[in-house]
Amino acid sequence: MVHWEIVARDAGAQAAFYAALFNWEVGEGWIRTIPSGLGGPEPGPAGHIRPGREPSIALYIQVRDLAKALDRAVGLGATITAQPFDVPGGPTLAGITDPEGNRLVLVQQ
Repeated sequence: MVHWEIVARDAGAQAAFYAALFNWEVGEGWIRTIPSGLGGPEPGPAGHIRPGREPSIALYIQVRDLAKALDRAVGLGATITAQPFDVPGGPTLAGITDPEGNRLVLVQQ
């Protein structure tokens, strides 16, 4: 896992909850950045909290070959929710849901 995301109907309330529960430093703004290194001796993946219509959690998983990973995911029962796209100044991403409907974002290595 290289990144994670929490989507909340009330991002401010969720940010306050996680900050209080885990002593996280949560940034301000529409996307509330949370730095890496939480909860252990080694820095872990960074994440963020952002507003959305439905609460959810998304895992960002790095893959060596995005096209092959998408093909394999579909073959295993996943659904593509976002075709590959480039993040300005960042990686190429694609969205899927697993067979149970959980969100995953595949990150081109």
